[in-house]
Amino acid sequence: MISRFGQESALLLIDVQRGVDELGYWGGADGRRNNPAAEENLAELLDRWRSAGRQAAWTQHDSRQADSPLRLSLPTGRQKPGFEIRTGELAVVKDVNSGFVGTSLELRLRRAGVSRLVLGGFFTNMCVETTARMAGNMGFDTYLVHDACATTNRVGPDGMDHDPELLQAVSVANVHGEFATAITTAEALGLIGQDAADLERRQGNE
Repeated sequence: MISRFGQESALLLIDVQRGVDELGYWGGADGRRNNPAAEENLAELLDRWRSAGRQAAWTQHDSRQADSPLRLSLPTGRQKPGFEIRTGELAVVKDVNSGFVGTSLELRLRRAGVSRLVLGGFFTNMCVETTARMAGNMGFDTYLVHDACATTNRVGPDGMDHDPELLQAVSVANVHGEFATAITTAEALGLIGQDAADLERRQGNE
């Protein structure tokens, strides 16, 4: 385990959009979601990250599917309240699961001097896991904040309804130790440092 997330680290928030709440679209008639605390944990992490002067990055999903709630032209494509992207923060629009496919994300992270990624967002077993796998393969030191993620149930081709808690657990197990290191929000908060110059500036403004 590293000792801190420094300036080489970026927090990558994946698809924190209102459309992820359209559970009937994602999970069928009995659509349901796990981890109701995901937004609260993600908001706390983002607030502390920004306060420490660290780089925040975002993906926004603009689906190719005409009926998807994750289309930027729809109200459901907008960011969830409290997760508005600020000026100076890195943001890319994607239309597939990975944040790296068809976007400038890797190039912009490299140019910003980022070699470590801290991931959270939606959905754990889809865009979050896919992005984590690619990030690890591309050489980023990747951390998945698993309690700042959530997913929905999924109905398989055989009609079996798979519970979101199980999907989340398997997804985290898939990436941990292979593509990323899975940590909790509390652990992530403990690794957020402040540069001396940034801390001095903030103390001078108090």
